[in-house]
Amino acid sequence: MKESNESQFNIHPMDQFIIEPILSGGEGLQWYSFTNQALWMLFSLVAIALLFIFGIRKNEVVPGRLQSIAEILYTFVRKMVLDIAGPEGLKYFPYVFTLFIFILFGNILGLLPYSFTTTSHIAVTGVLALAVFIFVTILGFVKNGFKFLGLFWISSAPLALRPVLLIIEVISYFVRPVSHSIRLAGNMMAGHAVIKVFAGFAGALGVGAVAPIVAIMAVYGLEMLVVVIQAYVFTILTCVYLNDALHPGH
Repeated sequence: MKESNESQFNIHPMDQFIIEPILSGGEGLQWYSFTNQALWMLFSLVAIALLFIFGIRKNEVVPGRLQSIAEILYTFVRKMVLDIAGPEGLKYFPYVFTLFIFILFGNILGLLPYSFTTTSHIAVTGVLALAVFIFVTILGFVKNGFKFLGLFWISSAPLALRPVLLIIEVISYFVRPVSHSIRLAGNMMAGHAVIKVFAGFAGALGVGAVAPIVAIMAVYGLEMLVVVIQAYVFTILTCVYLNDALHPGH
């Protein structure tokens, strides 16, 4: 009886993040394998295409639901870019908007039952963050030349502190892609793992699983908010880095 009870509580919350090949023919996971992660990224792209192609195809004066959602997302990100990076930053709005929409849909679809949260993996968020880092660094030198290095030299600080602050600024700059990617992946992974733990308790307790079910509802509701906030945070940090590239002076 004791062994049976222990097996009921045998919960593995991290199993949901395992990348598995689809239609691999028994070869296992290879570098060319089409995985569950790739499948759900494809679903995200399809969902985005459906929203922005079919949602605005009529371009109605009085928008319907899909057109309203598309317009709200568009104006929200455009205002974010304009407020943080200024009018000059609007040139790069398509890139920033693509990042926001891809992360947002990846996060939202990850809340569906039996889905896979693509943004819970550093392999995805790391590439996105590294792309932002390389892009803004190249842009900073193209736009400002060696004046871009003024980003690291805080002229308003006392002269004795400037060399120390220079080292801190350089380190913090190169840590950006790490913190940028881990923040998103960590939050997505943590929330889904907590839900899986409570779901495991609910399944083990059976009819007496009132408390775990209530906890699942509460955490799931919080996750619905977190998935939007994390897409927003990733995007707003991208806008901040873009502003640093366009206006490196402190």
